[in-house]
Amino acid sequence: MAIKPWREIAKPHRDVLEGTFQQSEFAADISQVQAGSAPAEYGDAEGFFNRTYITEGMRLLLISVAQRLAGQGGDPVIQLQTAFGGGKTHTLLAVYHLASREVSTDRLAGIPPVLDEAGVQSLPYSRIAVLDGNNLAPSQPQNHDGHTVNTLWGELAWQLLGAEGYQLVSGSDAEGTSPGKEVLIGLLKEAAPCAILIDELLAFIRQFEPGHQYPAGTYDSNLSFIQALTEAVKSVPDAVILASLPESELEAGSAHGAQTLVTLEKYFARVESVWKPLAAEEAFEVVRRRLFDTTGEEQAINEVCAAFFDYYRENSDKLPQEVQEESYRERLRQTYPIHPEIFDRLYQDWSTLEKFQRTRGVLQLMAVVIHRLWSDNDQDPLIMPGSLPLYDSTVRNKSIHYLPQGWEPVIDAEVDGPGAETQRIDNNETRFGSVQAARRVARAVFLGSAPDSSPSAAGQHARGLPTERIFLGCGQPGQTLGLYEDVLKRLRDRLQYLYADRDRFWLDTRPNLRRDMENRKSRLNDAKENLNFLKGRVERIFGKDHSLGGIHVFTPSGDIPDEYGVGPRLVVLPPDAAYGRTETRPATEAAEERLRNRGDQPRQHQNRLIFLAPDRENVDRLKDQVRSFRAWSSILEDFKADRVVYDNTQWNEAQQAVQEAEKTLTQLIRETFKWLVAPYEEFTSQRRPELKWEGLPISTSATNLIQEIEHKLKEEELVVYEWSPIHLRQILGQYYFGEDRAEVSALQVWQDICNYLFLPRLLNDNVFEEAIAKGVESEDYFGFSAGKEGDRYLGFLFGNTGSIQLGEESLLIEREAAAKYKAQLQPKESAWSEPGASSSGTTESVPGTSGPSPEAGPETGAGVSPDSGKTQFYGTVHLDPVMAKMNFSNIMDEVVEHFSAQAGVEVKISVEVQARSKSGFDEQIQRVVKENSNSLGFSFSEFEEGD
Repeated sequence: MAIKPWREIAKPHRDVLEGTFQQSEFAADISQVQAGSAPAEYGDAEGFFNRTYITEGMRLLLISVAQRLAGQGGDPVIQLQTAFGGGKTHTLLAVYHLASREVSTDRLAGIPPVLDEAGVQSLPYSRIAVLDGNNLAPSQPQNHDGHTVNTLWGELAWQLLGAEGYQLVSGSDAEGTSPGKEVLIGLLKEAAPCAILIDELLAFIRQFEPGHQYPAGTYDSNLSFIQALTEAVKSVPDAVILASLPESELEAGSAHGAQTLVTLEKYFARVESVWKPLAAEEAFEVVRRRLFDTTGEEQAINEVCAAFFDYYRENSDKLPQEVQEESYRERLRQTYPIHPEIFDRLYQDWSTLEKFQRTRGVLQLMAVVIHRLWSDNDQDPLIMPGSLPLYDSTVRNKSIHYLPQGWEPVIDAEVDGPGAETQRIDNNETRFGSVQAARRVARAVFLGSAPDSSPSAAGQHARGLPTERIFLGCGQPGQTLGLYEDVLKRLRDRLQYLYADRDRFWLDTRPNLRRDMENRKSRLNDAKENLNFLKGRVERIFGKDHSLGGIHVFTPSGDIPDEYGVGPRLVVLPPDAAYGRTETRPATEAAEERLRNRGDQPRQHQNRLIFLAPDRENVDRLKDQVRSFRAWSSILEDFKADRVVYDNTQWNEAQQAVQEAEKTLTQLIRETFKWLVAPYEEFTSQRRPELKWEGLPISTSATNLIQEIEHKLKEEELVVYEWSPIHLRQILGQYYFGEDRAEVSALQVWQDICNYLFLPRLLNDNVFEEAIAKGVESEDYFGFSAGKEGDRYLGFLFGNTGSIQLGEESLLIEREAAAKYKAQLQPKESAWSEPGASSSGTTESVPGTSGPSPEAGPETGAGVSPDSGKTQFYGTVHLDPVMAKMNFSNIMDEVVEHFSAQAGVEVKISVEVQARSKSGFDEQIQRVVKENSNSLGFSFSEFEEGD
């Protein structure tokens, strides 16, 4: 269910809606109220209480005042001491309207319950004296009906009893000396019940320089009067005095003012009761009543607050713990339509600023905010930190009024100006712009961190606003907080006045290191240097644990080997050779150049190359990130080498920026180099091969890139890791065997597979050999021979197992031809197995083609009785040097293994090597052969002069 915007539920006061309020109207002036010239919200008693929220402190104070004026107890002297803007004058006005009885108490909102609790049935009319320190001056006497009144005590007497009262103190008033305590007691008794309201007392007395005489008396005479007055009020049961004093020496002004404050506090401390009228948690109600005519129907408010509360619980891992508690739901209701986070930031953070008036300052700021949002048809369900319209000049000026100089260009350039970076981010990416994510985050950060830039806030707490508070100030039901996470990272990378330390962010008037980084980045335009740097970073990602023949990153064609003895080579194309779903030409042209050529020479083994191309959409970002990372790294290197000087914050920023830049670079490399581009050929109708390309994306989220590439190569059969003999048979039948050709060089077939793109791309020669070995195990595919002498196949395999090794003489034999040859061998094998066949002397048969017939059980000798008269075997064989390795392996399998498998048989094998050269062997050959013979354990090896 969609929740309603705040402007459809709540309605601000008319002056807020129309923007007709004046800043001064938020500053209550008790003298204007007394004179009848104050605005209606302060001067009219009924209207004043309608807009006044009676806090707990004010309630207790009014109870005490009512009891005192009714002669039923109560405190005689009440000191109102709160922070600047804490509601002192507002509390004095409440007492003024209560005591003056201009309006019946039953018409004053909230007063009847106060009087009931005070036990006062009928509150008497009381005389009131208002001594406003801002309205009186030591050198400027007041004129009342032709009487010149000079002093505070003269003004007090005149306001309470007129000319009659003034006569009691006229002498002291003329001489500027304080009247005695008894005179004041007499005055108060005559005027009782009475209330004396003293506002800004310090502002008046600190104007007296010690030792100087003024019409209003001296510094000492005024302090003596205050002391005597506080004592006198105590003696009159239906008289009360309320005086406001500032809470801090900062508000006292000069050193003289601070000393005066200390003195006044001592005098009041003798008889006073200190009241703090406005608690921070009650301030929002004060503001609400002053700004809103009505906050709306309870049901509508509850629906909005419930939606926010549920949203906060759903996102509990990213928001402060306190918003999960049931009490926060109540806070949402109490502060509606203003989000509690605004009050928390203003009262906790902004109240630390010098001269910031808590209640008055909040009222002034929120009044212009509400007016702007209402005029702009704001559709947010609550007025949130992210809602603040800092683009409005009035709101902006009000926001930075108490901040140090320099904030306006920061807001204009990076927070909420017409050309701010945040606006560009929102405009360039729809998912951000749809909710103004960048601007909302920047506004929330400003509200929560701007006071930290003030000297008065230095060192008071950790700088910045935690991310959980930023999300609290921006997120609304129906939105994903991950969106604000993403945009916060974007802002950290783009804003020059945004600082970050772990999970805390803040804005400052000093540019961060980003400006230095951007300057350095703009100078890193050497394409070759950037490419070499990127090459090193890409190579690091692949590592060395893979089955490919090699990985060549940005390698020119002349430096890519052309050989078939290893696995396929992965060629990583440079950024300019990008591949896209709709535009593939840059990648395929660069790949074809490396495929067809090795430098100036044609490439032979073209089917050993496969390519990894960068993604067209990510190349520009990758190039930019390379320069960003190099720029950040240079800043850190300069700091370590003492070439620049930074403070701790900047040092931490540089370290974190390098880490983040490297992380982003690594991720961008993974996201960019994602296209496997494989060449292959298809035959045209004219039987000519035509080059084509297959592009396949690989997962960019896999943990290991090279493993993911190999998995993709295998899965898509771009590289064949296991090959069935039936596929080899098909290739042999299609390209090699025919009516006049029944055999082909196995080595040639393997080399062709490495060369021609219309053939499959095998991982290595082991895959080829294993396919042959599997194929010759049956008589269904083809035969194999290690060589051929005349019409005789050497090491012939067809329908049996054996070792397959590619050599210059090895052959693959067409299936029918192999079957025919095997049939021709059968009689010979039977003859060789007859009794009396020689088993010693020089063996002329080739391993794999000779031996007893299978019917005689040649391998095990089962069923043959041992001949005890023959105890030794000796045989020699001459091996072709080219085929020696393969033939020797067969000798071990077919002859020696029969002896070594028998218990008690001692086997000795000697290898005799003879070599002759008519021209003689040079010294290098002699040295190498001698060294190798010795290392291989030859008992004798020597070069001799021939006959």
